[in-house]
Amino acid sequence: MADTTIAARLLDVIETDILPLTERGVAAGNKVFGAALLRKSDLSVVIAGTNDETDNPLWHGEINTLRQFYEMPARPPTKDLVFLTTHEPCTLCMSAITWSGFDNYYYFYSHEDSRDSFAIPHDLKILKELFGLEPGGYRRTNEFWTAYAIADLIDTEPEPQRTELLQQRDRIRERYDALSNQYQESKGDNDIPLG
Repeated sequence: MADTTIAARLLDVIETDILPLTERGVAAGNKVFGAALLRKSDLSVVIAGTNDETDNPLWHGEINTLRQFYEMPARPPTKDLVFLTTHEPCTLCMSAITWSGFDNYYYFYSHEDSRDSFAIPHDLKILKELFGLEPGGYRRTNEFWTAYAIADLIDTEPEPQRTELLQQRDRIRERYDALSNQYQESKGDNDIPLG
C-alpha cells in the first residue's frame, strides 16, 4: 500500500468495506451512515461498521463502529488509528470520537450533503439549536482532533490520479443515492426518533 495515497485508500475502504454493510443496514431500515477504523501505519482496516438505529437510536454509524471496536478483545490504541466516516459526524459522534482519544477523522459527505442530498438535516439543526453554530461553524482543527474532507484530499492529487479518484467518488455517490432513496421510501416503517 506504499504507493496508495490516503484519499485513494479511504475511497477503497468506503466502497469495499463500509458500503456492503450499509446496504444490509438500509435494507433493515437504518440510515446510510457508516465508518471504519484503519491503522495509521499501513492503512489496513481494523473494523468497519454501519448505522444500526433500528436497534438503538444511539447506534449511529460512528458510534456503532466504536461499540464493536471496544468489544474486540485485542485492539490497537486509538492514537494509532485513522477514523473514517462516510458522513461528517453529528455532535454525538464528534463527542464519541473525542472521548475515544482519536486525533483525526476523515469524512466523505459534509453536513450540508446530509441535509441537501440525503434529506437528513438533523446534524445542522442540532449544531444551530444547541450551540448556535451555522453550517461549518465548528473548529475542524482543535485541541483534540483535526477533521479532513476527503473531497479536499482528492482536489490536491495530481493527474491522472485525481480523475481516477473523481470517477471512484462518483461511483460511490451513485450507490449512496440509491441507498438514500431506499431509506427515504422505508423510513416511515421504523421508529427512529430523528428519522
